[in-house]
Amino acid sequence: MSMVETAATSASPVRYSLVLPIFNEESVLPVLLKRIDALLDALDGPAEAIFVDDGSRDSSAIFLRYKAQTDLRYRFIGLSRNFGHQVAITAGMEAARGEAVVVMDADLQDPPEVVLQMVEAWKQGFEIVYARRIARHGEGRFKRWTADAFYRLLGRFANVEIPRNVGDFRLVDRRALEAFRAMPEQDRFVRGMFAWLGFRQTAVEFERAPRAAGETKYTLRRMTRLALNALVGFSDAPLKLVVATGLAVSALAGLYGLYVVGKWLSGAELVSGWTSTILIVSLLGGGNMLMTGIIGLYVGRIHAEVKRRPLYVVAERAGFPEAATREGAQATRRAG
Repeated sequence: MSMVETAATSASPVRYSLVLPIFNEESVLPVLLKRIDALLDALDGPAEAIFVDDGSRDSSAIFLRYKAQTDLRYRFIGLSRNFGHQVAITAGMEAARGEAVVVMDADLQDPPEVVLQMVEAWKQGFEIVYARRIARHGEGRFKRWTADAFYRLLGRFANVEIPRNVGDFRLVDRRALEAFRAMPEQDRFVRGMFAWLGFRQTAVEFERAPRAAGETKYTLRRMTRLALNALVGFSDAPLKLVVATGLAVSALAGLYGLYVVGKWLSGAELVSGWTSTILIVSLLGGGNMLMTGIIGLYVGRIHAEVKRRPLYVVAERAGFPEAATREGAQATRRAG
């Protein structure tokens, strides 16, 4: 098959797009690609699998670039550096051409076979189908406890209802995807953004499997950052805490002032104590630093937004119709 014929085949309409962010996953790729092959064969329409390499330092990019060059159903996007999981997801969804776009992790904790259940729900008219974990195998107590605490906190304070025990594993209809692509914010919490969009949503339940190989890329630091993005991006509760704390401290200071005036009017001897002074100053100083820090989180997000930098930079692409078309045209010119 010539390059021009390959391009024409690659440009055919796509019904399903799979988006998988990748970061140092070479150990799991052989098993993953076999199961993705099986899933693509099982889908009832033309499908593509888009792998987004988020600055991997292992051989993941080599595997995936070759796969995209030898299998017309596969696409490869290599980002210029590590931009983060949420941004890598966004890059893949912006490149997807399918009527239904599925986002899933590459570690096989999101079983590809569950996608078939999502498709059935999508055919019933739901525009967003998310996968809810009913069990989390292979995760320690601390990870499960922190995840549960995160969802409880987010459910209590978020301005929109964000489903509990739901990650980024979901199917999104083209109409909902276009609405998502119109949201330009820099500090992304993708699952919260889809919850904010609305549309008809439903859940498909599954048991989250242990990692097939390798180590988790969501360290405690990354999870904490994601939690802050979620809380600050979808709740004004921290700002309300600032106001409530300020009012409470002001009220206590006012009451203490009235107490001192009352003691003075009664003729009582007032002895200023060094310990109490330091205690009050420390309390007020610490509270002020806390409140300033919370406000700073919001100001920092504003600063990131007004710079209007691109979310990501693509270093290379492989397997996309436009890339194949350019290669075919160049080959034709060389042959002429």
